[in-house]
Amino acid sequence: MTKVLFNELGINEGITEGLKKEGIEYAAEIQYKAIPEALLGKDIVGESETGSGKTLAYVVPIFQKIDFESKDVQAYILAPTHELVIQIHNVIKNLADNSNIPVRSAAIIGNVNIKRQVEILKSEKPHIVVGSTGRILQLIKMKKLKSHTVKTIVVDEADKLLDKNNINDVKAIIKTTLKERQLMFFSATIDDRTLDIARDLMKDYKFIKAEQTTSMNENIKHMCFMCERRDKILILRKLVHILNPKRAIVFVNKPDEIEILTEKLKYHKLGAEAIYGAEDKKVRKRALESFKLGKINLLVASDIAARGLDIEDVDYVFSYDIPEDADNYLHRSGRTARAGKEGTSICIITNKEQKLLKQYEKAFNIKIDLKDMYKGKIIEHR
Repeated sequence: MTKVLFNELGINEGITEGLKKEGIEYAAEIQYKAIPEALLGKDIVGESETGSGKTLAYVVPIFQKIDFESKDVQAYILAPTHELVIQIHNVIKNLADNSNIPVRSAAIIGNVNIKRQVEILKSEKPHIVVGSTGRILQLIKMKKLKSHTVKTIVVDEADKLLDKNNINDVKAIIKTTLKERQLMFFSATIDDRTLDIARDLMKDYKFIKAEQTTSMNENIKHMCFMCERRDKILILRKLVHILNPKRAIVFVNKPDEIEILTEKLKYHKLGAEAIYGAEDKKVRKRALESFKLGKINLLVASDIAARGLDIEDVDYVFSYDIPEDADNYLHRSGRTARAGKEGTSICIITNKEQKLLKQYEKAFNIKIDLKDMYKGKIIEHR
């Protein structure tokens, strides 16, 4: 597998240092193929599997080109789901925080109070607007979003956004921007129809396809424990007692279950605090400080809340709920084994969830060993 450092791609030092803080030093294939072309201002159609690093493939060059002293919107990123909009927005936010580059982003989705969104656009003056096509178009028509300063438009999950239900909105948004703008389509699958639309909307586009999967840090051991859903808390408690982690992050899929699990761990006298998207910033800061200082050794988190965390000496990552896709498995595991150290990623799964782990083994060319516990020790599954 080709290994390319981000600092070999013509990216400024602030961005590469910010990525390092997130544990990202080497570019994935879609990133090292797309970023140099994007920096040259070329139109791009990028095909790369889910979880392969597509978001940074377009976010990094946008960052490099943003005039952050300006108060104008300079990029639109269109995405088909609310979840993806928030995910992209968080990637931008984390990179801005970690690189100390004052790029501002706003997440604009439907089914949310539009007056509040107008206020956010007015007060925060974002450089990048990430959003759903319908709501962005509505704000443009209301003259609350000015497109004449937009130099880059990204269509993420292009196969969905360029279908017959969405294509007219996408075209309408593109028409409101500069003629000399950059257009980038990214998707896990690019079909002939998407390429036809690209020919129609783009000037001499570059088609980029990533063949390889994203690489997993080789210093991470992978294992799993199987049980009934109701026994997961018991398995987690036993593992914490056996392994006695210095610092461990426990991942939960549903934010509303994070607090419940944290309280159960505390009830059993385990040092745990929670971080998740909706909690107060002061509460989050306090939890992270306690974790970094070693006052607690378990941090219960959602995937979104943990993106961009830069905490040294996390020796274990526990997936209390199985990661929902390969990208999440990669990001969760990447919280451990930082700076050349070793770490272990552990999934607590039900029998039905085994097949998902098989997909992750294939995606990253790793072995996730099925283990048991016996008399206070971890043993091979019998």
